[in-house]
Amino acid sequence: MSENTVTITTPAEAAKGLPRVIMASSVGTMIEWYDFYIFGSLATILAPKFYPPGNALWQLIAYLATFAVGFVVRPFGAIFFGRIGDMAGRKVAFLITLMCMGGATAAIGVLPTYASAGLVAPIALLLIRISQGLALGGEYGGAAVYVAEHSPDERRGFYTSFIQITASLGFFVSLIVILITQHSMSKDAFSDWGWRVPFLASLLLVTISLYIRLKMKESPIFAHIKATGKHSARPLIEAFTKWENLKRVLITLFGATAGQGVVWYTGQFYALFYLQTILKIDKDTAYILVAIALLLGMPFFTVFGSLSDRIGRKKLMLAACLIAAVSYIPIYHGLVYAAGNNIDHVTSITNKVTGEPKLTSMTADINPATGLPNIDPATNQTKWVPARDATSPNKPLIVLLIWIQVIFVCMVYGPIAAYLVEAFPARIRYTSMSLPYHIGNGVFGGLLPVIGLFVCASTGNIYAGLYYPIAIASLTFLIGIFLLKETHSVKIWDEVIADEKIG
Repeated sequence: MSENTVTITTPAEAAKGLPRVIMASSVGTMIEWYDFYIFGSLATILAPKFYPPGNALWQLIAYLATFAVGFVVRPFGAIFFGRIGDMAGRKVAFLITLMCMGGATAAIGVLPTYASAGLVAPIALLLIRISQGLALGGEYGGAAVYVAEHSPDERRGFYTSFIQITASLGFFVSLIVILITQHSMSKDAFSDWGWRVPFLASLLLVTISLYIRLKMKESPIFAHIKATGKHSARPLIEAFTKWENLKRVLITLFGATAGQGVVWYTGQFYALFYLQTILKIDKDTAYILVAIALLLGMPFFTVFGSLSDRIGRKKLMLAACLIAAVSYIPIYHGLVYAAGNNIDHVTSITNKVTGEPKLTSMTADINPATGLPNIDPATNQTKWVPARDATSPNKPLIVLLIWIQVIFVCMVYGPIAAYLVEAFPARIRYTSMSLPYHIGNGVFGGLLPVIGLFVCASTGNIYAGLYYPIAIASLTFLIGIFLLKETHSVKIWDEVIADEKIG
């Protein structure tokens, strides 16, 4: 053997350490998703804390807009950390992202509110949210590539699907931590200072994950291409200025990740918002119902990931987009029925005492004697009154309807990490796959809550917020069916094996 010979890790050797690799990658990524979503899970509680009083609807929209900013900047984090990951290594990049996310989340836990700091509070919150978005923009790509580059070609969908669980698991853990914290103190104490605990708790979680990740070795495929001098010195230029790769990025965005993004956020985050804000279901009850649906649905990420190894990624991802697009309206009609308070539409009503406008769900004023709606004599039409809280919702039906949406999420999200890794060459893989993923999820998906609330408030139609995800999922299906290539037969280890044969 010559002194210039490079020691090559074989797929079989790399696979031996897969359980440890998956555990280390998944724990860190789950914590980053927890950090990211704890912000959204507390939206209705924190909106009045950080924005000027006097308009509850504006406070909620402003908070959701700040939440959305974290999604919008994710593509920039993808570019920045993707470049680091393709030049310095996958491990280096997601060590940095973990520390950035943990520090930003803990900072929210000590942030002063609007009552004590004025406009400094929402500005500081916005800057922290930007930091979170940039960090998450680099995290997912690193974790997905790291696991995929340890996985055997024929089982990549299965092994990378464990990374896909982390997003829903992080959301689930955020809901559980909130519930535990709320029930360990009085309602007033949680509103006063207890909401800070879930943010500060991330410091402990991040410390544990950082310790685990520091013991990890570099991805064997990246280590090989770097040792042989085949890694890219200019990944941004290679990824986005050469038409062949840029075309792949655009097809991946519009033919896969945009639809995947809106399906993910509709099935989990929008569902939670809808239960609490539109259907007037108690916040704790809504948290519990969504958490149960998530817990029941999460095993299906690996089911569909494994299935994609046999029948392909494209079929499953596009089928999920199509089925979701045609099912959302009936599913949300079912949720309205299950709430049991007969909500028909929403409107903005001004509080007669405070003068504060508030988004209010409306129902028909029913005559108890006839069981029919009363007629407003001024308009000769149905008289509408604010709906009562949903005190006796059909909980099993609500869990079922949200679980169905989680299954759509599993169908499209379970295989997508494997697809993204297989779609791009190793030398620019981190950069190339991260950008379309984070535009699809961060922009198309992340804007869904604020767009949904705005459209519902503007039209009064409680189903109008669904038109956006239906349109994007349908567009992804149409583009994907014609332009997206099937990748499950791609052998990403070929370039390593080829070098071994040459050596």
